[in-house]
Amino acid sequence: MIDVILLGVRLLFVALLYLFLFAIMRTGVGLVKGQRKKEKAWRLIVEKGPKELRGVKTPVHGPIIVGRAPGADIVIGASYVSGRHARFSLMGQNLFVEDLGSRNGTAVNGQRIGQPTALHDNDLVNVGDVAIRVRFE
Repeated sequence: MIDVILLGVRLLFVALLYLFLFAIMRTGVGLVKGQRKKEKAWRLIVEKGPKELRGVKTPVHGPIIVGRAPGADIVIGASYVSGRHARFSLMGQNLFVEDLGSRNGTAVNGQRIGQPTALHDNDLVNVGDVAIRVRFE
C-alpha cells in the first residue's frame, strides 16, 4: 500500500515539475517576443522608371548595386545607365549612396553627387530618369 502512495506522490511531483517548467518557458518566450518589436530598416522603392521596375521594394541589409549589368541588384536596362552605376551601403544605422564613376551621374533630391552621401528618410535618388525613394520604416 505504501508503494502505491509513494508512486502516486512521485507522479504528482513529476507532473508539477513539468507544469512549472512549462510556465517558465512560456513566460520567457513572451518576454523575448515583447522585446523584439518590429525593427526599422531601410528600403528602396522604385517610383519612376521602366514599367517592370515601378513599385519594386528592396530592403537594404548590405550593399546594393544599381546598374545595367546583369549582376547588379537593381538592373536598369537603359543605355544611359552604367554597368555599375551607383551603390547604396549601410554604415551602422545610416544609409549612404555613392556614384561609381558613371558617365551620367547620380543625384539626391535633384543635386548631383560626387562623393558618398548620407541619405535621410524620404530622399529621392535619381539614376538617369529612374527615381528611387529611400524609406526608413
